[in-house]
Amino acid sequence: MSFQDKLSALMARPGQDPVAKDDVPWWLKFAGRGVGTLAGFLAIFLGVWVCTGIIVAQVNSLVAGMWQIIAGFILLCIEAPCCCMFIDHVQRLSDFIESKPYYMRAIGYFILAIPPLLIRFSMGIFFGSGLIFATGILYGMMALGRKATAEEMRQAAAAQDSSRPTNMRSNLVANAQPISLTGAPVFDSNV
Repeated sequence: MSFQDKLSALMARPGQDPVAKDDVPWWLKFAGRGVGTLAGFLAIFLGVWVCTGIIVAQVNSLVAGMWQIIAGFILLCIEAPCCCMFIDHVQRLSDFIESKPYYMRAIGYFILAIPPLLIRFSMGIFFGSGLIFATGILYGMMALGRKATAEEMRQAAAAQDSSRPTNMRSNLVANAQPISLTGAPVFDSNV
């Protein structure tokens, strides 16, 4: 059993199909889940840190910190439901989100990350929401899919080159007039 197989067996969800249905590299899946879990923990911690700004009467600090705490908790519930197993229905929420395409998850993470930055900008908010945004970027990359092989790209480039017309004027409008050069205008100084 290879290291990848052992790691996949450890990271498998209950009832998960052992054969991958999508064409996403295994390391990108683990990176998305790992960054998402780390982002959830750090967003909660940094959100609590930012909430302490209420001591000096910064209400926007409290609101932004609470939003980041909630966003971090949602991220943990989706990416690492084992961390929240004491809450009912977390596994059901995680399975529901897992069944959706990657681009929906990426958009959701982008939406979760932006509001705290708009409410209040601080380093705690920047790093907490930045990691949530980075998780969204990883899931966006998963939504794009695997890159084509070098041979497939060569074939596509050759097909594109062969479909180009050889006549330089073939893409001009049929009734377009050719461009003619005229001399420089002559100014009469007697006027």
